[in-house]
Amino acid sequence: MIETTLTHVNFNGECEMRGIQCMAGNEGEMTAVFNRDNGSQINEWIPAFAGMTETKSQITDNWVKHMNIRLCNDSDHGAWDEYVRNHPTGTFFHLSDWKKVVEESFGHQSHYLVAEGDPGKIAGVFPLFSIKSILFGKSMVSVPFGTYGGILADDEEIETNLYQKAVDLTKGKGLDYLEIRNETKPLPDLPGKDLYYVFKKEISGDDEENMKAIPRKARRMVRQGIKHGLQGDFGKELLDPFYDLFAFNYHRLGTPVFSKSYLKNLLETFGDQSSLLLITKGGKPLSGVLSFYYKDQVIPYYSGAYPDSQRHAANDYLYWALMSDAAAKGYRVFDYGRSKKDTGPFHFKRHWGFEPKLLHYQYYLNMLDSVPDISPANPKYQRRIEWWRKLPLWATKLLGPPIVKYIP
Repeated sequence: MIETTLTHVNFNGECEMRGIQCMAGNEGEMTAVFNRDNGSQINEWIPAFAGMTETKSQITDNWVKHMNIRLCNDSDHGAWDEYVRNHPTGTFFHLSDWKKVVEESFGHQSHYLVAEGDPGKIAGVFPLFSIKSILFGKSMVSVPFGTYGGILADDEEIETNLYQKAVDLTKGKGLDYLEIRNETKPLPDLPGKDLYYVFKKEISGDDEENMKAIPRKARRMVRQGIKHGLQGDFGKELLDPFYDLFAFNYHRLGTPVFSKSYLKNLLETFGDQSSLLLITKGGKPLSGVLSFYYKDQVIPYYSGAYPDSQRHAANDYLYWALMSDAAAKGYRVFDYGRSKKDTGPFHFKRHWGFEPKLLHYQYYLNMLDSVPDISPANPKYQRRIEWWRKLPLWATKLLGPPIVKYIP
């Protein structure tokens, strides 16, 4: 029998279901089942309702929604991405290619949940990865290495069902906690943290208007970069020089760096949805950024800079060059990405006229008593950060990737 969802009975005796229509007699007996799309009768449905004698009110009271929740498979990717793009809170990091990159680059196990009302029709999705580390614990994360994640659903009931399935998976696998990286709407009654903020702003298609929208001090720095004759070039063939400055920047911060192969995988997998911009002066790289594109948004994501970049205002010029290029191509939202509260990047983005908006990262605690904190801002990691800064740069490129894969 095909499983269905009975939602209500209307006043003229029709039982409304997702995708089908059931005709009831005067007392509510089920007499026929029709396809609502083309009106054809579906005879194989009739045995499912044979002998039903409930009145219309009893049918309404006694039947409950049925929701099939299962794991995503390869054949779902097209429908998954269509659902994400059409959902009002869908993000770049919900796309199925993020799953592909994380699986291939880090080897973590995915648990991408699909909710179906009608057979074959997606009514909700929940991207998840389980990550197991001796150093950083065992977690279920939506989604690792991404700014945003969480549940996309048609309604709150489907959202609740998807959340409960994720909790069951977390318990069943003996993981310490479930982390849900909501951009906007937090789930009720879950603990969270106020560490991360995102910076988004609409941009114009006109360079002059965008320049005027930048506060005076930051605007002066952009013009300094122009005056210094900085050159901005896009091209995925620039990965080698970009990775050098990217790794240098992570080393300076005392943070384990990602592998070059991970960045290459991002650029290859996302194709035209990604770009690499390098700022140079006299042929010498100063700063760079790897960005993503989603719907009407440009998302600068991974960046780096050498010390000389500050003297030439190369960081400000970097983001101006990206914004100008994106605006010319029709993108109308500049997503500056997330930053930890009261850090240098946090204040840099505010100086550009972007206002911080709290990201609602929430947790279901399975084996823990308090919200986990594996952020470099945690004081207990300060000695390790100082030690990491003392390592040779070449050593951090070798040791970083096996460590950072477990810091999602």
